[in-house]
Amino acid sequence: MSLEARITTDMKEAMKAKDKVGLRGIRAIKAALLLAKTDGSGDEMTEEKEIKLLQKLVKQRKDSLDIYQKQGRDDLAQTEKEEIEVIERYLPKQLSQEELEAEVKKVIEKTGASSMKDMGKVMGMASKELAGRADGKAISGVVKKLLSA
Repeated sequence: MSLEARITTDMKEAMKAKDKVGLRGIRAIKAALLLAKTDGSGDEMTEEKEIKLLQKLVKQRKDSLDIYQKQGRDDLAQTEKEEIEVIERYLPKQLSQEELEAEVKKVIEKTGASSMKDMGKVMGMASKELAGRADGKAISGVVKKLLSA
């Protein structure tokens, strides 16, 4: 089932259940999907693009959450937290820190990287292999840690 079909089905369920939090998050995803489909590029929505779109939505909300927490706006921060939880339901299972380190070590071995000079090579390959399963910041942090060790 495509993401769009899942979203439509889940939206109906959230409406029936009067789940305002879930409905708000699902509507945000549906709006982003609609914008991506009608952006004029003519590109078809692949699963990879859907995952990138969802990651972008989560990142936007995490950035907003950070700002709201710094400003002491707990009401707005709570809204962002709720939406992040809803959007993350549609993302593939995220890797734990240990799993991420193991995957990055494999990539470092494949590329033959030995120092921070090789970070770009490692990041490129790691980002492709771990797309959807790990955040770019997390990958970058692990790569830096392993290459500087």
